[in-house]
Amino acid sequence: MSIAVRLVALLCLLAACAQARATPAVTLGSKNFTEGVLLGEVATLAVREAGVEAQHRRQLGGTRILWRALGEGSIDAYVEYTGTLAEELLRMPGADRAALEAALAPAGLAMTAPLGFDNRYAIGMRRERAAALGITRLSDLAAHPTLRLGLSNEFVSRADGWPGLRTAYGLPHHPDGLDHDLAYRALASGAIDATDLYATDAEIPYYDLVVLDDDRGYFPSYAAVLLYRADLATRAPAAVTALHGLEGRIDAATMQRLNGRVKLDRETDAAVAADWLGLDTDTDAGDGRAARLWQRTREHLTLVGLSLGAALLVALPLGVLAARRPRLGQAVLTLTGLLQTLPSLAVFVFMIPLFGIGAGPAIAALFLYSLLPIVRNTHAGLTGIPRDLRETAAAIGLPASTRLLRVELPLALRTILAGIKTAAVINVGTATLGALIGAGGYGQPILTGIRLDDLGLILEGAVPAALLALAVQGLFEGIERGLVPRGLRLAARA
Repeated sequence: MSIAVRLVALLCLLAACAQARATPAVTLGSKNFTEGVLLGEVATLAVREAGVEAQHRRQLGGTRILWRALGEGSIDAYVEYTGTLAEELLRMPGADRAALEAALAPAGLAMTAPLGFDNRYAIGMRRERAAALGITRLSDLAAHPTLRLGLSNEFVSRADGWPGLRTAYGLPHHPDGLDHDLAYRALASGAIDATDLYATDAEIPYYDLVVLDDDRGYFPSYAAVLLYRADLATRAPAAVTALHGLEGRIDAATMQRLNGRVKLDRETDAAVAADWLGLDTDTDAGDGRAARLWQRTREHLTLVGLSLGAALLVALPLGVLAARRPRLGQAVLTLTGLLQTLPSLAVFVFMIPLFGIGAGPAIAALFLYSLLPIVRNTHAGLTGIPRDLRETAAAIGLPASTRLLRVELPLALRTILAGIKTAAVINVGTATLGALIGAGGYGQPILTGIRLDDLGLILEGAVPAALLALAVQGLFEGIERGLVPRGLRLAARA
């Protein structure tokens, strides 16, 4: 297995080279929601104005991904909230700023003072629904156990989210997990009765939602701050000065208004950030749809091609070994089958400490998902060869290697190619999740479209991904027609 790990590491390095740009002095990340992306853009532009080259790795999933990426050095800074830091990440409930800074220091991390607003968690309902049921406080929910709660996936599992809220208020509900932005649409349509909110969300006034009073004081303060790596003060002191220069400059009303310009008025994050900073920046230059599509296509093909190539080099020998050594083969099939059952996003996150964020962990995860179809079909193709053919080849004195290359693999080729085709098509679809860890590809416009409720952006990623999957399937069918003799194809159909 060490050879496989080295191979994937080499391919990840090649992927980084294939997508290479000059490495900036500072890399900022952002979570996958509008405020996080917008503040990430503000911080990035502020650092650039200080004369430091910087890049923004947008919408890298949830809290744990950003926290891990910061600790591993894949990013240098991102916007976090003090309540999340104390309750979820450092497990220091009620800790003040001084205690948080002291806890961050041993990990080589530091934080700015608050940016000026508090973005508390809250639970919200449509005003007419809440009024009809007489619900004004969180404690009122306990008397309505049939209410349909749809909560953001991260909130459902966070220490400062649903588990603690349910205990604090004795709530009997069983909420469904939803994407935060989708939850608003579900709430507006009446599909759910309540969801979790961020206090500065522009959708609260837009949908005329009522924020339920936290009458038992469960939610802590969530002051927005910038977390950054302490060594940034040595590597790029001007960048640290720029980050601290944002302290106290954004109040809650301003933040909600800026969020609304992006979410409701459909302005770009970069344009809104530049306008707030007073910068005259041509943020849309060179960013046409055709250019974006070409860039995403190259990124997606890199993810799929390198992961599938690595899987072929590992899975084909494993499939042959499984066919030749039945007992060992069962272990190989079981292990590769187990890998297939692991949640995609969990595997992506697990790979971050090994390969950082970006293409590396995505390629490694896709490599693992490609193994089972190829191993299983190689094993099935070889073991499905009629015994009399194998015995005939052995009887005429052909060496084992020659029998494998000249007889068995050609006879099993159709089945093997079917496994490779399956792996390739699965990779095309699964690779869209790589955008959550900064790998780009067609998942990037899909995530942005979901966040901004923009069907055009969703289709900009979904349609090319579907077309690529069809193209890959057609390619391998063409390869099969070219490599598999017509007689074997006809025999297989009969």
